Amino acid sequence: MSRRAVGHGPTPDPGTGGDDSACHVLHVDMDAFYASVELRSRPDLRGAPVIVGGAGSRGVVLSATYEARAFGVRSAMPMTRARRLCPAAVILPPQHELYAEASRGVMAIFTSLTPWVEPLALDEAFLEVGSARRRWGSPRQIGELIRARVADEQGITCSVGVAGSKFVAKLASVRAKPDGLVVVAPEDVITFLHPLPVTALWGVGERTEAVLDQLGLRRIGDLANTPVATLVRALGPAAGQHLHDLSWGRDARAVNPHEPDRSVGAEETFARDVDDPAVVRRELLALSTKTAARMRAAGTVGRTISIKVRFADFTTITRSKTLRDATDVARTVYDTALALYEALGLQRARIRLVGVRVEGLAPLSTTPQQLDFEGRADDWRAAETASDRAVARFGRGAVRPATLVGADRPAPPGRPSVD
Repeated sequence: MSRRAVGHGPTPDPGTGGDDSACHVLHVDMDAFYASVELRSRPDLRGAPVIVGGAGSRGVVLSATYEARAFGVRSAMPMTRARRLCPAAVILPPQHELYAEASRGVMAIFTSLTPWVEPLALDEAFLEVGSARRRWGSPRQIGELIRARVADEQGITCSVGVAGSKFVAKLASVRAKPDGLVVVAPEDVITFLHPLPVTALWGVGERTEAVLDQLGLRRIGDLANTPVATLVRALGPAAGQHLHDLSWGRDARAVNPHEPDRSVGAEETFARDVDDPAVVRRELLALSTKTAARMRAAGTVGRTISIKVRFADFTTITRSKTLRDATDVARTVYDTALALYEALGLQRARIRLVGVRVEGLAPLSTTPQQLDFEGRADDWRAAETASDRAVARFGRGAVRPATLVGADRPAPPGRPSVD
């Protein structure tokens, strides 16, 4: 089944025909993933506007059903605004364990069809299906098989873009939403791309869009027919050439199933602005503990520790430090994060959000380990690894730093992230 093209002018639907024999790349994206997972156990809410996210004054929208989106609700929108737009919406708190479980099921479907799977997030991935044709059929047939299995095994829907490159496949899956499939054959790429707004190009944010708008370039076709030299003068050599290539559908990147996470971290938006340094220090410890536990679970270590601080006026600053040796030890992450925070000299500044992140990740098994004097880092790691085992057996909260005992608080409206 293919979706009819909508919302982009007179472009004919490329998914209703065309030869898919050269379309070896699939982009599969779950539809309203968090909300769809929630509705599996709440069938009474099907067809109703449902929003998943933090319900407090600082809450943000993580996901919304298409019924809620019809009112203008979008992910990352402040919950207060979402409620104004859709006062009848049902608000559900996020359950990240459920989403992770559903994601594992979806990814298992992908890897059962092809080993060439590049996850982009919990709910989307690129697949290279050239080697899967003999067993599973044409790319279009594989896409339809994925849609059927996801619906049958996970009880949610997904949209599939099928094309000869990652860039075009990604745009095709957007065109397919919700619950559809679009094939963009090589002979249809230009017809498909050129009527789209320039913001559909990877790398075009607000600033680049403003530059292109000054040049009168509002559609991809406008940009494609602009001399590369003009784009280079306006945007720089790399960006100018990159966008020109994409505007003609040229994207040589391969599906990379082994691409590692670049960083791992967590952040907390306080229910009320905080001006007590003791509260911030305690939160930095909690975030460092969570981040390091995730690194150990993934078997990775990192050298660069960074913090993010967002003030009451939404001004945001980041600071980072690169260590001599890679680590997955929470105490090391916390000590570094705390030093970065205290170096800011904020005194009683009102803080809205803090975050901790470890970057430059590498597999633990391939990273030489050096201990500090008296083996303190090794001692801390042994203690934290024992804590990991206790948490796995008895549940989250079974073991925690003494400073955090009694410091339980409602779950934040945002969510920790892995990039």
